[in-house]
Amino acid sequence: MKIRDKTLPALGKIPPEFFDRVIYPRLGAPRPDVIIGPRHGVDYGVIRLADGTCLALSSDPFFIVPAYGFDRAAWFAFHIIVSDVAVSGLEPVYLAVDLNLPPEITALELETMWETVHREAVRYGVNIVTGHTARYAGCNYPMVGGATALAAGPESDLRGPHLVRSGDRLVITKGPAVETTGLLAISFPDRLKAAFGADFQRRAEAIFYQMSVLEDCAVARRFPGVRVMHDATECGIWGGLYEMARAGGFGLLVERERIVTQSVIMETCRHFEIDPFVSISEGTLLVIVAPDQAGALVEAFQARGIPASEAGLVTSPEDGVRVKEAGRVRPLEHPRTDPYWLTVERLLSEG
Repeated sequence: MKIRDKTLPALGKIPPEFFDRVIYPRLGAPRPDVIIGPRHGVDYGVIRLADGTCLALSSDPFFIVPAYGFDRAAWFAFHIIVSDVAVSGLEPVYLAVDLNLPPEITALELETMWETVHREAVRYGVNIVTGHTARYAGCNYPMVGGATALAAGPESDLRGPHLVRSGDRLVITKGPAVETTGLLAISFPDRLKAAFGADFQRRAEAIFYQMSVLEDCAVARRFPGVRVMHDATECGIWGGLYEMARAGGFGLLVERERIVTQSVIMETCRHFEIDPFVSISEGTLLVIVAPDQAGALVEAFQARGIPASEAGLVTSPEDGVRVKEAGRVRPLEHPRTDPYWLTVERLLSEG
């Protein structure tokens, strides 16, 4: 397959227009049991089994950064992978893991990593059904393989962009730049300590364990008015909202000042000169919910210790995605480039 335009971002996900031109037109043989296939703004695909049960699937890299410590790194890897099927509204139940490990990994490190995966799987009722484990020359951290998570349940429990209606409300948990802050605090602790002190650095580091939407989705599954959920990963809240609206063919009016924020995150982003709303935010759940359940959903999140707020509403498709800030409304375009990766590259080069 020849690709004439080879323009790609320096790092991070491939841009949507490349997928539209190269990937999505070539998805193999069509099958009628696929009810949600690959699309922008949807983290999972769904097939309908013969008995009517729906199965949601999502694949991701198995991401291990030794500098985080193997227990913490494996926690992150598990939650990244399983979160993408949890947003389907179905319950995560199965996991397949392919580990292509670097030669330098030790038996103790592998045991620590796998014990953490097992512990988290037990905690969330996920069974590991198959996989592959080996060390190979040429394999390097942090991408040490891949995994596929599966969630199952009746079609009535399935959420998706096709369910969204005009007038529905937008609810956001945890606010922007969750992953950005958690990872920067762990990767560059001395910079935050020097700027703000050790207590601030510890609070920023604690954000690491917010980088999951499994608890958020467990709360949201109790509300039949929840239409669709999306984890704000690369390009953050603005990228996630743009992708959601495009996937569902609806408009959004987002009130910037009403989006929940966390002070330690906003200060961290200011220090590193990062726009928090376009930076990677694994753990931030974007929810479209029926208007009569939005308030109760926010209260349920807060009761679980999850910061949340209602921050906008669904409008007509021709409106596109708009952001209201300081009394002015502006159109929102996809950010395209996530500043987190370039910031990390710069900080590593500075030593």
